[in-house]
Amino acid sequence: MSTGTDDADTTTPRDDADYTLDRKTVSAILYAVDINDRDKLIELMEPLHAADIADLLEQINAYDRGRLIRLYDRAFDGEILSELDESIREDVIRMLSPQTLAEAVRDLESDDVVDLVEDLEEPQQEAILDALPDVDRIAVEQALAYPENSAGRLMQREVVMAPEHWNVGQTIDFLRGSDTLPEQFYHVVLIDPRMHPTANVTLGKLMGSRREVPLKDITEDVFQVIPAEQDEGEVAYAFNQYHLISAPVVDDDNRLVGVITIDDAMAVLDEEHEEDILRLAGVAEESSLADSVLATSKRRLPWLAVNMVSAICASLVISQFQDTISALVSLAILMPIVASMGGNAGTQSLTVAVRALATKDLTRSNAWRVIRRELLVGLLNGLCFAVVLGGVELFWFGSVELALVMAAALVCNMVIAGFAGTLVPLVLEKLGVDPALASGTFVTTTTDVMGFFIFLGLATVVLL
Repeated sequence: MSTGTDDADTTTPRDDADYTLDRKTVSAILYAVDINDRDKLIELMEPLHAADIADLLEQINAYDRGRLIRLYDRAFDGEILSELDESIREDVIRMLSPQTLAEAVRDLESDDVVDLVEDLEEPQQEAILDALPDVDRIAVEQALAYPENSAGRLMQREVVMAPEHWNVGQTIDFLRGSDTLPEQFYHVVLIDPRMHPTANVTLGKLMGSRREVPLKDITEDVFQVIPAEQDEGEVAYAFNQYHLISAPVVDDDNRLVGVITIDDAMAVLDEEHEEDILRLAGVAEESSLADSVLATSKRRLPWLAVNMVSAICASLVISQFQDTISALVSLAILMPIVASMGGNAGTQSLTVAVRALATKDLTRSNAWRVIRRELLVGLLNGLCFAVVLGGVELFWFGSVELALVMAAALVCNMVIAGFAGTLVPLVLEKLGVDPALASGTFVTTTTDVMGFFIFLGLATVVLL
């Protein structure tokens, strides 16, 4: 019988730190590489998940990565390539021997091979395709013929299907007798004589039903068919919206050509979220910690240049009130507060709006209701901070008029921020521009320019 300590070790949830490679393991692996001990290296790498090995390769420098791969070579698993960041995957493939590369990709599902080769240069694509059996190569080439970022690229060609007139017993016998089943699958897809998918049967219901039960009697209530040319972002949304586990993919004639599983759909959803975050910051979505200094600098320069232009616009507004600022130096101290509060409020509204657009929660039908809500939120928050900052200004400079000017400007800019943060992404999406990519600059420029204009304009009218 197991001890209490052992039971606790196997049932206690692990900390986040438990899912990262500890320093001792990394040091031991690099030491095995240093002394050229391949047996020790394999012993240390064997217990690691492919994702952990991919993390290791991404974290160490290029010199150590090359030495490790050359020593590990023949034990290299294709799953590691699937888990690697695209920024170093090409270099890793180049380091592998043709025989190792062939063995690595041979056991991968077709969707993983497509994901592996679609971003590679043509010589490396050919090297991987040449390593595949003819049947698998044809399947991958057919998938690559679909548009980039489409369901056809995302799907796997290995589909478990059965005629819709079969019963449970016939299906189970077929599955047991097949030697070409995918390593993982969740549904049996029912098809009609024209290869049109008609329903899904979960493995749980299949195994829990009597042999004579018709498959039609145990089909899933929710059944979604994915067009092969549908954008992968829409596919991920469908999986998330309808809680799908897998879904059949059809061609233009509605014939079954593949299946998409939840792991691939959620990977796309994760990529979409990551892209939105990076774009909101004006960073290219393909950026990676493994990128060189020069490559990273080139990607960030354009958006920094755009921000520079917006800063110049704000400066031009300030320049129109030079006499006012010269007469009241305190304005120069206080005006960054108005612009900064508006910028932060605009970023909050913008982030909510971009996320809601991505999840299709923000649509034409509720757009004005959301805009009205953000206007009222901006008004309420503006009034709260106007009282606080007006009091601070009164204590600081002792001017009631200046306190009122600042309070009024702050309320106005917070309202404008809520309005712009919601309306700008909506307008950009209407124009076909990615709202996550361009909204930040427009909203920041709006809050800066309007904040300075309102504050300095009111000061000119009221105080001079």
